[in-house]
Amino acid sequence: MTSVLISPAELAEMSDDDIVVIDTRAPEAFAAGHISGAVNLHDIFTYLATSDAAGMTELTQKFADAFGAAGLDGTKTAVIYEESMNTGFGQSCRGYFLLSYLGYLNIKVLHGGFAAWVAAEMPVTTDAISPAPSSFNIDPDAASLMLTVEDMKDALEAPDVALLDVRDVDEWVATSSSPYGPDFCPRKGRIPGAVWIEWYRMMKPTADGPMMKSADEVLAECASVGITTETPVYLYCFKGARASNTFLALKEAGVKDVRIYFGSWNEWSRDMSLPIDEGLPFASA
Repeated sequence: MTSVLISPAELAEMSDDDIVVIDTRAPEAFAAGHISGAVNLHDIFTYLATSDAAGMTELTQKFADAFGAAGLDGTKTAVIYEESMNTGFGQSCRGYFLLSYLGYLNIKVLHGGFAAWVAAEMPVTTDAISPAPSSFNIDPDAASLMLTVEDMKDALEAPDVALLDVRDVDEWVATSSSPYGPDFCPRKGRIPGAVWIEWYRMMKPTADGPMMKSADEVLAECASVGITTETPVYLYCFKGARASNTFLALKEAGVKDVRIYFGSWNEWSRDMSLPIDEGLPFASA
């Protein structure tokens, strides 16, 4: 299997005519310095989606338009990056997931992000470009990667499916509702029956910054909650970014059926008709 992850050296060797480089960082970070030829698409990280039909239609059209405006035409390889793998909440991987959901086939993620690019002493620019827009075609057959709230409700009664929560520990133990503050959402807790692997555990420190663990290391993390390469895995976090980081890690490790509930806790917690587990996920001493 060819890896989605590429190194700074591998990116530097790619022809500018064959790639569209997408910077997912905030506009001010992009303006301060970025990879030459990159297009800034911070909405990849900030956009909040709901999983009803209207929400999915809006999300699909928004990002088909955005990726087409960036120059992705089906032949060019999208190369996506964030600041580093553990500081952008998985935003480059969120871009990878969104492109995968839309059916785009040629996608790479810069392993280690912009920090690895700088550490490798690769050139940085402040020059902005105006990309030539292209027609972006959507493949509806890829849409099954995106889970709806109804899919998740059905999964509550499906013991063969692993509901995998990858949020930070304070969210998992129900002391915070989100990365944006403890009370950003009306309820704190977990989707019933979920198991937990904090998204940071898919990465490890290296001399060039945090990098994804090897396939064997990722599968060892999965084994701790009973997940194998054959287990259907339904991921969620707060809005699908950290889940996308884990999505990429699991796909790289050979887990065959991995999908994301993109509405995640931001959507689930706001619907008072949906069940949650509150309090500590284990008996306190």
